[in-house]
Amino acid sequence: MSETSSAVPFVATGARVGIRPFTYDDGVEFTALARQSTQHHHPWLFPPLTAEAYAAHAQRLIEHPSSAGFLVCERPSGRIAGFITINNIVLGAFLCGAVGYGAFAHAAGRGLMREGLGLLIGHAFGPLGLHRLEANIQPGNAASLGLVRSAGFRFEGFSPDFLYIDGAWRDHERWAITREMTR
Repeated sequence: MSETSSAVPFVATGARVGIRPFTYDDGVEFTALARQSTQHHHPWLFPPLTAEAYAAHAQRLIEHPSSAGFLVCERPSGRIAGFITINNIVLGAFLCGAVGYGAFAHAAGRGLMREGLGLLIGHAFGPLGLHRLEANIQPGNAASLGLVRSAGFRFEGFSPDFLYIDGAWRDHERWAITREMTR
């Protein structure tokens, strides 16, 4: 699908990628790419691999105000390169959300997610009106740690047994960026 024929416009564009919201119609492409990327994602990430799992995942990102999901798509082809979600969005005095992301295997190491994350940060601190984004990353996930460092996130601490992933409670490093840090 090309960006000109896409039914869902990009909310932000860069030189090589654009970001746009998840849709239910992305399930076939998303799950095919996720299945092709299982070795790339393991043991850090487990995106939906079936139509049913994708539909439930997309519903939460599309319909629940505490979550927002974006696909990082290559320009001009529109091929999905990865995804970025903002979960646990809290408004009011906090204006914060927790960022999660993943590149699909064909896009890994090409800088597409770095560009996509930069676009997402601008969108989160602009139209979404957030003040702070947090990322929680397992210490051994060098690629993910490099991504947040390159995007300007700062290290804020270490959380033992923070998230239940792949059958065990995993330690995580806490990273964050605020609107003021991007000026």
